[in-house]
Amino acid sequence: MRFMILVKANAESEAGVMPSHELLEAMGKFNDEMIKAGVMLAGDGLHPSSRGARVRFEGRKRQVIDGPFAETKELLAGFWLIQVRSLDEAIEWVKRAPMGEGAELEIRRVFEMEDFADVMSEDLRKQEDRQRAELASRP
Repeated sequence: MRFMILVKANAESEAGVMPSHELLEAMGKFNDEMIKAGVMLAGDGLHPSSRGARVRFEGRKRQVIDGPFAETKELLAGFWLIQVRSLDEAIEWVKRAPMGEGAELEIRRVFEMEDFADVMSEDLRKQEDRQRAELASRP
């Protein structure tokens, strides 16, 4: 099972305050542990919302909304993508993350194609297989 670990933003991350050397070092060690255990698939931090945008869809209209966005509690500062056997195993990894006081991480299971078996046609399955193969072949 794949899980997305969402790192919630806070006032410091939204202000563009960079993590300390010590935190980066601890995060690097934690990432190394997950890589060596074979569970980490990806992970990165995100720039503040002031450097991003949202696109709102209303019928055929597309409205672009430039950041920053006011509600920090709804924003993300980073993520990990991991592959483990269960939600419990994901939770055990997340408990070990070197996060600062008051940090909050959210764990969400990623859909797999098998989850769509009832509505997945053979053509859609072939398209999905082709797309995954193309992504995997990129450097």
